[in-house]
Amino acid sequence: MQRTPTSAGPVPGEGRLLEGKITIITGASRGIGAAAARVFAAAGATVVLAARSEDDLQAVAAQIRAAGGEALPIPTDVADPDAAERLVRQTVEAFGRLDAAFNNAGDGHMPTPLADLALADFDTALRVNARGIFLMMKHQIPAMLAGGGGAIVNMSSTAGLSGAPGMAGYTAAKHAIVGLTQTAALDHGAQGIRVNAIAPGPIFTHNLARADDAARARIGAHLPLHRLGRPEEVAAAAAWLCSEQASFITGTTIPIDGGKLAATAAL
Repeated sequence: MQRTPTSAGPVPGEGRLLEGKITIITGASRGIGAAAARVFAAAGATVVLAARSEDDLQAVAAQIRAAGGEALPIPTDVADPDAAERLVRQTVEAFGRLDAAFNNAGDGHMPTPLADLALADFDTALRVNARGIFLMMKHQIPAMLAGGGGAIVNMSSTAGLSGAPGMAGYTAAKHAIVGLTQTAALDHGAQGIRVNAIAPGPIFTHNLARADDAARARIGAHLPLHRLGRPEEVAAAAAWLCSEQASFITGTTIPIDGGKLAATAAL
């Protein structure tokens, strides 16, 4: 029976945060996705890792197993309907159910003024980001319903909560993810499915790793915390949202941005 806030006894989520949870993490071959794979596994989850690069997935899975965790890599293009369905089906076949998902896979494009952006680049941004998350939820939700409920976290961006110059396709897709998240939360909340999104700001992943130290310092200096975020900080928020500690949170988007949006609003 679900505890009320005034019930005596342990609070939800004591012990390892995701103990025994079967989870899917997309975009798990690098960056925030690979960090999330390690964080979720360390929190007690069995992690099913999805991305297009099989070699990189195997490397992340090997790291998790070496640390005592359980990981199953499944190469997947999340924007391919057959691949999305297969990922969820193979997860349920392997472990009997699906409890949580972090739909992190996505991509952007080189900064380009909207009028100069190629239609193919705009379509690709929508396909990988918004269509991919729609397809994942379309198959994840029925699998979670079969097990009595679950939690989904979708990857948006601060570009999904405000504009971003030169990023028309990426921004449109990340705004769409916020809307998809809210709609899924409304459609399936009464059935025990929680759906939230996170919106990272500047995070030190492979993209910013290509910039020099001075450029990274300039970006960090514009944030109230005066530094870039770490992939593990984003992963920790996603893990918490998938846990019972966040059991009364659904339909929301949480910025993880070092105060970026607050600083913009203050201008």
